[in-house]
Amino acid sequence: MLARVVIVTFLLGIASFIEAKGMESQAAISVTTLIRTIVLTYILSIVYLFLLKYIGSIQTNIYIQSVIDVLLVTAMVYATGGIRSIYSVFYPLVIIYAALFSGRRGGLIVASAASIFYGLFADLEFYGVIYPLYGIPIPDYPLNSGYVFTRIATHIFSFYLIAVLTSFVVEQEKKARSLLAEKQSAFDQLDLLHRSIIESVETGIMTVNLAGQIKSFNRAAVEITGFKFREIENRKVDEVFGGISPPVQKQAGDADTAVKTRFESAFLAKDGKNLTLGGSISPLRAPDGATIGRIVIFQDLTTVNEMRESLEKSRRLAFVGEIAAGLAHEIRNPLASISGSIQMLKRQLGLSETNEKLMQIILRGKDQLESFLKDFLLLARPAPGVRENVDVIGTIRDILESVRYVPDWHEMLKVVVSMPPEPPLAIHANKNEIRQIIWNIVLNAIQAMPEEGELTVEARSLAVGGVDGVEVRIADTGCGIEERELKKIFEPFYTTRERGTGLGLAVVNRIVGGYGGRVNIESRPGRARGTRCTLWLPCRTKQGEET
Repeated sequence: MLARVVIVTFLLGIASFIEAKGMESQAAISVTTLIRTIVLTYILSIVYLFLLKYIGSIQTNIYIQSVIDVLLVTAMVYATGGIRSIYSVFYPLVIIYAALFSGRRGGLIVASAASIFYGLFADLEFYGVIYPLYGIPIPDYPLNSGYVFTRIATHIFSFYLIAVLTSFVVEQEKKARSLLAEKQSAFDQLDLLHRSIIESVETGIMTVNLAGQIKSFNRAAVEITGFKFREIENRKVDEVFGGISPPVQKQAGDADTAVKTRFESAFLAKDGKNLTLGGSISPLRAPDGATIGRIVIFQDLTTVNEMRESLEKSRRLAFVGEIAAGLAHEIRNPLASISGSIQMLKRQLGLSETNEKLMQIILRGKDQLESFLKDFLLLARPAPGVRENVDVIGTIRDILESVRYVPDWHEMLKVVVSMPPEPPLAIHANKNEIRQIIWNIVLNAIQAMPEEGELTVEARSLAVGGVDGVEVRIADTGCGIEERELKKIFEPFYTTRERGTGLGLAVVNRIVGGYGGRVNIESRPGRARGTRCTLWLPCRTKQGEET
């Protein structure tokens, strides 16, 4: 419709120019009839717009407009010289757009209509039924039968040829478009599958070009590192992943012989958490085999390494457990004999003050050995004691009363207690073990404040993962623990004190782990910054009853 308006506007300009220059008498054109035809075309274009609202079928509209256009072209031919008019070239335009919109059938129908109208018009003019509208007769071109037949035959042949060729091109274009759509759909599905696979795996995948710039980052990589792709896109890999930069650069230096390289390195996540990443670096190749970059596949091995360390600790404890029974037998029996003998000698002999002090030194040494042996056995194997409902608040209060009589206590210590009065916080456990772990932590806190300080003890109910439990926090304002030492405090026999055995926190960790609880120690080294230990114990355990 738009093309039709453009064409008739162009013809209107020609007609207006001829009329303005006064050339109508010299041209084989009836300007008045031509302008009327053009104005009629404008009016019909407006009618077509309204017709689209009432006739929903596009094909019906195409056929209506095509037939009317054939009539209009015939009228233009009539107004511009009849059978000799050059405006018969507009018939093929109608046939072409009919074939474009309606296919071969539509093109042939319009070609037939054009052939009928043009042939009928030429025959009527030849037999003198109608006369063309032009100003000056042209006697040099008589209308003989051969000329008319040739014109009609040539036009009809061209009409059908254009219809067939246009429809052929249209069909080929449709096939090409259909094939392209199928290929595009297949490509989209393949691309979707590729992206789904890449985004679904729980392993981080990153691609790096030969310049060391990050080019892609999958969902798992975002979750592991905390960095979004837009934050690191096109950044150098050594700016974000300093630990894996050397292997990448090493491969980049030998692009043609690049092979798969494994790595394990430390990584600082966006949230400041220290992670251990492990994975491999492989060459990224183009279809022709040329290396165009690197594929870095990595996982967060932090939990795996922690499990590995835990397994190693369990292995060492298992070894300790194997020798514990024999060691207890070999040490306890002589200690009992020594203790009994000294007690008898002390009662029977009249000892001087000096000898009395020596006896006390021997007995204190015996007590230290028995305490060490007790902790050692508690670390190596579970205590066989009976489990019962243990009042955590009551146990804490008893310990805070008892700890005032240990040698490390002094009057410059301040104790702050924050515990709910009702209801009591009870857990199903061995009372001696619960007392042992709280005692060890409180004693460590007191020993960390040799001059003055504040001991804070808090207890509350806390559910973790849907399991009811009790949380106990014990904090001091001592000198704190260095970060390098903080990682080793739960290892057996590791201690920073001269007279310590290194078993206290190891026993705490073993007992809490046996109940399925958690223990966490936070510390900042420096005077008065101190350490905070957080214990969480479930109210019920598998050994106890119902969990």
